[in-house]
Amino acid sequence: MQTMAGSEDQKFSLQEVLDTFKLCLSENKEVYLEQYVAGWRGLVKFLNSLGSVFGFISKDAVGKIQILVNYMNGENASHYATVQSMVKYEVDNNLVDVNKKGSHPESGCRTLLRLHRALRWLELFLDRLRTSTEDSKTSALCAEAYNESLAQHHPWMIRKAAGMAFLVLPGRQTFFEVMNVGPPEQVVAKLGEALPLISEVYQITEDLYAQHNMLDLP
Repeated sequence: MQTMAGSEDQKFSLQEVLDTFKLCLSENKEVYLEQYVAGWRGLVKFLNSLGSVFGFISKDAVGKIQILVNYMNGENASHYATVQSMVKYEVDNNLVDVNKKGSHPESGCRTLLRLHRALRWLELFLDRLRTSTEDSKTSALCAEAYNESLAQHHPWMIRKAAGMAFLVLPGRQTFFEVMNVGPPEQVVAKLGEALPLISEVYQITEDLYAQHNMLDLP
């Protein structure tokens, strides 16, 4: 029985991710870090449920999540309640390497920016899946989303490896089954609910980083 429970824990649930991103924003549109990280944990399950194809992104995301969790549980935890409070605290205290890598290679701001960029790729990819047809090629949908987002921040070697990985992606039906929602029309409806929430969290973070000229942290 133990193993069954373990595998259930690892199962991706689109509903869970939807619920988490719903809780991500405070009344005045601040992004709660705890919920953001929880949402990402769900997205990592999604990546892992598709086999090793996305290993290069999910491993990196897990590392970044851990760095943020350490800050959230650390001695300055009160400053890491929201993305906004984290940015203010780190910027005010010169804890961010703005122009070149220095003594803060794992600042919360830099760490979150890497997850933020990957979130945009997943948002674009899931939106393409939502509007795709039965004969749509998931490899093409994924590559388009990647080229519009993450590819701009990856060196050539990673872009090449990603391109190869996308070629062996399972079909649309497999992706829909992985969502654990029900028949395709329910998956499409649930994605329609989840994506605007993810998009809003993304946009608020994007605007905040743009305000502080931090969209290109080294």
